[in-house]
Amino acid sequence: MTTSSKQSVLITGCSEGGIGYALAKEFQSRGLHVFATARTKSKMTSLEDLLGVTLLSLDVTSTSSIAAAVQTVKLQTDGRLTYLVNNSGSQYLSPILDADIDMAKEMFEVNVWGVVAVTKAFAPLIVKDKGTVVNIASVAGCLNPPWMGLYAASKSCVATISEVLRLEMKPLGVDVVTVITGAIETNLFANAPEQQRLPEDSLYKAAEEKIALRATGKDVTQRSKREDFARDLVKDILRGASGKVYRGAMASSIRFASTYIPTSVLDKIIAKDTGLDKINSME
Repeated sequence: MTTSSKQSVLITGCSEGGIGYALAKEFQSRGLHVFATARTKSKMTSLEDLLGVTLLSLDVTSTSSIAAAVQTVKLQTDGRLTYLVNNSGSQYLSPILDADIDMAKEMFEVNVWGVVAVTKAFAPLIVKDKGTVVNIASVAGCLNPPWMGLYAASKSCVATISEVLRLEMKPLGVDVVTVITGAIETNLFANAPEQQRLPEDSLYKAAEEKIALRATGKDVTQRSKREDFARDLVKDILRGASGKVYRGAMASSIRFASTYIPTSVLDKIIAKDTGLDKINSME
């Protein structure tokens, strides 16, 4: 990691009100040059007056957008980047049997392929600085949450990719951190596609109210403040963390539960109050 110039960090998904926004402010408060990115720059305007923050438009699903961001960072950092935080995320909830495949693919483009594309593009800068890649996953990927299966699968993919990257980039002098996030105050639910009503012939129509509630995030009442999450995570990153880091409300307890509680017991806990008990088997 370079000591001859100011350390830098690029964070994807920095729209105001989200995790990325809080991370940008925390890194800035610690003296780093922050490249805060979002698909739409106008969603980050409250960051533009902070000293040492550069706002960039970045669509993680666009090769040309990623390439433009790489060039901008190169010019401002002598071709180096100390930290890359892959935070951009999209959410789509639906019973798997009722899923809109196109919407699910769009989510995977952001959550999975966006991480791969951005990391690949910025890798030369990270390697040059012997830096760190940080990938934001979720406890959803550790469980089997009804109605969130496709989102959980995308985050499980992120965790696996991240952990393999940790091994593959270690010989290059690069650390990789996989952040398993718990429940955190975020605008992810507000930015999710409008929840569609289930088809009239859906096998899960009786649970539609519970599905809609989960899509708003209101079924979870205990959430960490994003500022607290950002402070703790940035502390982890700056002190040289590598591998899996669990942060956010319920992250540690879910880690324990998914590791030690028998599947049959965990299934009952996860299915509770999801509406699955209202679903009748087909005659």
